[in-house]
Amino acid sequence: MDESVERHEFGAEVGRLLDLVVHALYSDREIFLRELVANAADAMDRRRFEALTDSASALPADAKIRIVPDKDGRTLTISDAGLGMSKLDLTQNLGTIARSGTRAFSQSLAQAPAEDKPSLIGQFGVGFYSAFMVADRVSVTSRRVGADEAWTWASEGQGSFTLEASTRSEPGTDIVLHLKADADEYLESYRLDHVVRKWADHITVPIAIVSEGKEEAANQGTALWRKPKSEVSEEQYAEFYRHVGFNFDAPWATLHWRAEGAMEFAALLFVPGMKPFQAVEGERASKVRLHVRRMFITDEAELLPSWLRFVQGVVDTEDLPLNVSREMLQATPVLAKIRRAVTGKVLSELTSRSKDAEGYAGFWENFGPVLKEGIYEDQERRDEIAPLLRFRSSAMEGWTSLTDYVARMKDGQEAIYYLVADDADALANSPQLEGFRARGVEVLLLSDHVDAFWPESLGRFADKPLQSVTKGTIDLAAFAGAEAQESVGSVEGLVAALKQSLGADVSDVRATDRLVESAVVLSASGTGPDLQMQRLLRRAGRGAGGLPVLEINPRHPLIRTLAERIAGGGEVGEAAGTLLDLARIQDGDTPRDPVAFARRVAAALAADR
Repeated sequence: MDESVERHEFGAEVGRLLDLVVHALYSDREIFLRELVANAADAMDRRRFEALTDSASALPADAKIRIVPDKDGRTLTISDAGLGMSKLDLTQNLGTIARSGTRAFSQSLAQAPAEDKPSLIGQFGVGFYSAFMVADRVSVTSRRVGADEAWTWASEGQGSFTLEASTRSEPGTDIVLHLKADADEYLESYRLDHVVRKWADHITVPIAIVSEGKEEAANQGTALWRKPKSEVSEEQYAEFYRHVGFNFDAPWATLHWRAEGAMEFAALLFVPGMKPFQAVEGERASKVRLHVRRMFITDEAELLPSWLRFVQGVVDTEDLPLNVSREMLQATPVLAKIRRAVTGKVLSELTSRSKDAEGYAGFWENFGPVLKEGIYEDQERRDEIAPLLRFRSSAMEGWTSLTDYVARMKDGQEAIYYLVADDADALANSPQLEGFRARGVEVLLLSDHVDAFWPESLGRFADKPLQSVTKGTIDLAAFAGAEAQESVGSVEGLVAALKQSLGADVSDVRATDRLVESAVVLSASGTGPDLQMQRLLRRAGRGAGGLPVLEINPRHPLIRTLAERIAGGGEVGEAAGTLLDLARIQDGDTPRDPVAFARRVAAALAADR
């Protein structure tokens, strides 16, 4: 090998990705051209916006994406006049997924002093590797704006790539695909034209196919979001959805409208049909793209609140300058009005679609936990969000709403009862529900990570307070339909003995009528956080958040036995600690001292032999 040629190994994740892309990710391999053209368009957008603050970056007047098939050489070349890449860019963008163009570019923006440059989709992302579906070798020659030298990256997609110095007369990038034997169709101009019009007609950068020395325009370059809805087909919507969010499914909802009057903007938004590969719980900011007069500005304008961050798409306005700064984006009343209008439109669409219970269930399972965040983050929108929430219930299968719960409430029931825990399956069998089930009182079952926070923020719904069944004293005997309880002897002596034995481990011990099969259960005092919040506070190292109340079932054989022992002058002994640890385990917590608990259980089992 020439000493000037450097050989590098791909990052481990690229090898896996190449295999996935070539064999599984795309069902139609013509999509490779869509991916490469989209990357080229983004690179030209990047250069165009650098030119707003650096005139040396200005695009040539005839800048376009050129697609050049060469039948004799069996190559297909995609060229652009974009920002280009340096040697380091090529290594980082194409050699490892962990340093994608998008992430590295975002980091450079965050570190830039005062310059305000847009955050764009990286020049190369996962889609670049789709080239290996039709090519057995790919080379990328690129020269960055402001640099004199060019570099060529090349690979056969087999675990390594090479880098060597090269030449290019102007800044930009050339991707050369050495086509496989079964990819002859992509040497035909008519086939390339068909693919571009099918997949990339909405891209505003001019795209030309060069054949026999002649250039033929291959796209209309119309911003899809600016077209009337009547002129856009479902196929065009679906393709734009896949382009803007790098999705592979169909959108669950499509919102396309134009606002006119005091403010003017066009919007095309999508609610995905499935969860993205990168969970929306991790990324907190909305990434809806802001355009000004069709030109992409940034995807960091936070056009939607974080609790709607799963929504993807474009908002295009006439009411901002093209060189809008980050400071202006944060302060301008124009953008504040657009945010309010766009948020209202999305909520209106969700409200309308929530009437279809089956269809809405799919949306809720994908994005319900994120939407719940709006209850405690957005006081202004809280009342609009609450009817959109869905829950599992102790009284029915499937999902239910707060509205439907209120309609089913028993006579004399004043509160909406709910139970929060980490495990959805364990919730249905929780001892906390025994007394409610026995009396036919419905309880909502909450198991998402946000459920410990939002109910207290909402407070009430339809003038009914939300009440955790683990908090305070709930008088279940007041409900009609409860079975008559058999009379039992007093457990006051046992209660006093347990209080004395447990000491500072509990705030109180009391008898309860909300247990049927279990001997004990924990509850929280009426003024502090409920049990789930107490657990979260302990895990976060912020204290216990309050001491629990130990409630005992006076009708349970174990409690009767202990009560009789105390009445006969005996002591409660280690049974007090065991009861408390049993109650903790029932609620998904751990014993206070797991080793000591295990010894007590082992000793009890041995005594029964």
